[in-house]
Amino acid sequence: MESLFAAFMSLIFGLLGLLWGADRFVTGSAGAARNFGIAPMVIGLTVVSIGTSAPEIIVAINAALKDAGDMAVGNAIGSNLANIGMVLGITAIVAPIPVQKHLIQQESPVLLIITLFAGYCLIDGALSRTDGWMLLLALIPLLILTVRYKKEHPNPEEMEEAESIPDISTAAAIMWFAIGLGVLLVSSEILVWGAKSIAHHFGVSQLIIGLTVVAVGTSLPELAASVMSAVRGHHDIALGNIFGSNLFNLMAVMSMPGIIAPLALSNAVFYRDYLAMASITLVLIGGIGWSLLQSSRTGRPARLSRAMGIVLLVLYALYYVLLIPTQ
Repeated sequence: MESLFAAFMSLIFGLLGLLWGADRFVTGSAGAARNFGIAPMVIGLTVVSIGTSAPEIIVAINAALKDAGDMAVGNAIGSNLANIGMVLGITAIVAPIPVQKHLIQQESPVLLIITLFAGYCLIDGALSRTDGWMLLLALIPLLILTVRYKKEHPNPEEMEEAESIPDISTAAAIMWFAIGLGVLLVSSEILVWGAKSIAHHFGVSQLIIGLTVVAVGTSLPELAASVMSAVRGHHDIALGNIFGSNLFNLMAVMSMPGIIAPLALSNAVFYRDYLAMASITLVLIGGIGWSLLQSSRTGRPARLSRAMGIVLLVLYALYYVLLIPTQ
């Protein structure tokens, strides 16, 4: 009983440490980049985007090094499910999210392509080193194209968010960067140990723990950022956070176990978990497309409605209902 209590406390403190460490890591790295003369928009699209996905990436690396690569894969897929079903679902219920055409013209096709490519990597029941490197290397041209496009088509809301980068000295920025990174590393160690211990105690797979507890925990920053962005009226930021985070999860997070310790996966990873993620992604993109189509017919602003938010949240809950008896 004491060991189980210690495992749960490790999981909780590990998640809290990841959240705090990621915040300090982003503050330090973004502040240093700003002091070195990098444009705020570029910082927002690269440093901050990568920094907010740091918990998932660090956990994936740590899990892969500890022969728990299936937990890392579960974290990537589970985080994407949580981002759409829980984060966007709750955000849309709190404040319906206006959507722009570029989401269906640019971001949606990219997310679909990467989602399909991730499925190609998983369908054979293994995640090889080649799969991992292909996923990770695909991130480089995507970042370059994104920065280039945003420079040519600046978004006022994104610029406002980017300009809010803290104005701190280089020494303070480096200090917070180092502290944040250190806390991330230690917290991921604690979290992975706690998650593995809980899985062992209850006789469930590490994959299930990654899909559920770890995925939801590491998605909390996206939930907070998206709800606050929507409440402040920065609606493009709310949707952009999720699209960007899901792309990072598939390319930067899921690639880690393949690169570090290639592994075989159960059929459930593709046929249950991946297909659930791909399906809810299609529902989201379909909802965005439908809202834009209705807007063109009625002249009313397109938005991700509260009803759509409820649909996403219900689908996410349904996945959990189906997950329990199949674990």
